[in-house]
Order: sequence, then C-alpha cells, then structure tokens
Amino acid sequence: MAQRPFKQVDVFTATPYRGNPVAVVLDGRDLSGEQMQEFTNWTNLSEATFLLPPTQAGADYRLRIFCPGRELPFAGHPTLGSCHAWLEAGGKPQGEHIVQECGVGLVTLKREGQRLAFAAPPLRKSGPLPEEDVALIARGLGIVRGDIVGHAWCDNGPNWRGVLLRSAEQVLALKPDGAILAGLDVGVIGPRGKVGVVGSRATGDECAFEVRAFFPGGNGMTEDPVTGSLNAALAQWLIGAGLAPERYIASQGTALGRAGRVHVQRDAAGETWIGGESATCIAGCVAL
Repeated sequence: MAQRPFKQVDVFTATPYRGNPVAVVLDGRDLSGEQMQEFTNWTNLSEATFLLPPTQAGADYRLRIFCPGRELPFAGHPTLGSCHAWLEAGGKPQGEHIVQECGVGLVTLKREGQRLAFAAPPLRKSGPLPEEDVALIARGLGIVRGDIVGHAWCDNGPNWRGVLLRSAEQVLALKPDGAILAGLDVGVIGPRGKVGVVGSRATGDECAFEVRAFFPGGNGMTEDPVTGSLNAALAQWLIGAGLAPERYIASQGTALGRAGRVHVQRDAAGETWIGGESATCIAGCVAL
C-alpha cells in the first residue's frame, strides 16, 4: 500500500461539521475501481472521490466519484469539495475557470469569493414523472397526492425524481418509508413562501427553499445532508418553469441538524450555477 495525500472536506458550509463531508484522495493513480469502491464503503460517508490526471483536452484534473456500492458519473458536493481540496493542495487551472473531467464529461467550476460554483450539467431526463411514480412517492413520504404540487425528472447522472410541496414546513415534517421508496432517488423541495411567488422573498441571505434528498443506502434508505446534483436539477426545472427566481439560496440538512446553504444562479447566458463554501476538516495521508 502507498501513503496517499487525503482530505476530508465539509461542503456547502463555512462552518466545519454543518454541511456534507466528502473524502478526497488527492492521488488515485494505480488504484483499481474495486479498490476505490472498497475504500469508499469503509469511509461510511455518502461519497469519496479520487483525483487523477486528465484524459480529455482542456480538463485540469479527472475525478472518479463513488458512493457506497456504486460509482457515480456526477455528484455536486463531491465536485465542489474535491475542487476545494485540489486548489488547497496547489492545483492551478489552465484558464480563468477550473475544468473537471468526470463521468458526465467536462464540468466547469468558477470561484466566487470564498465560494466555488459548478455549471450544472444538462439533464439526461426531464419532464413530468409518470403518475404512478408520483402516487408511490406520496405514499412513501406519508402525504396525500394533492400535497405534491409539481414534479419532474431531475436526472443529471443520479436519477433523481423531484417533487415540489406547498411549503418548507411540509418538507421538514416528512417521515419517509424506506420500504415503499426502495430503489428510488427522491428529492423534495418546498418554498418558504407561497408556491409561485417565492421570487419576491429571495433576497439577501434569506433561504427561499428547503430541500431534502432520499436515496437507497445503508441497507435501506438514506437522507443526504446537502446535495449538489439534486439542487442543480431542481434549479433547472423550477427556474425553467417560472417557479423559482433566477437567483436564490436553498437550505438543506435542517432535519439532520446541519445547516447547508446552496447558492443558485442562472446567468444571462442561461447557464445554471450551483455554489457553496467548503471547509477542510481532516488533512493527512491514507494507506491505499
């Protein structure tokens, strides 16, 4: 085994231990996918990442992203946390922005003061969910079908199914049934105002939405503290549908005692950016 540089980074927070941690192995060369998966499972975190030399022109580094049991083509908080670790370790981008190579292709990141933001990858699948899926999700969330006022495929690598509830309070009160939702990646969002007029409340540092994310894991269902990929897809859906302003902050992790803050912006060119601060909590080496 080699001693490899390692960082554990808390993402979507400036305060350590209030966001979503990711394990970052800064040199994944010569490791097999099986070794990467084994290490990821051992960390007991939602994701671990491995930095590698790029293989595509224009990329600054290549990133492989794993969650327990499988490799992911893209994930948001591992992207931001890994970029934070790469820059902190002395990484220098070739151009104005950082370019990450991963399973979905090239992902652009930019620096916004203390925050990093990634350009949301295009949705692989969009449009309304099948009605049978919506009914199943409502039952699994312990709510009536009428509580879901909007729904859409939010697949940008992870196969999220997104549902919009009437309020943030409803989102925080959910007690999902993992047996009913087995095998589904479900993202739930609710405004801190009335649906359709949330834009009037999305000013300053005020959070406009509350988000929760549920997916298979831990021999059942797991709730993710803060989820970049889901927030990216939710933003593309809701802004496109006129249900969210072009700039807002989403809160996630409240139900788990975290305080994640996801900064969303659609720019003049129509690009959706998902940003947040990061804090390194552990730095050292791992034997791999």
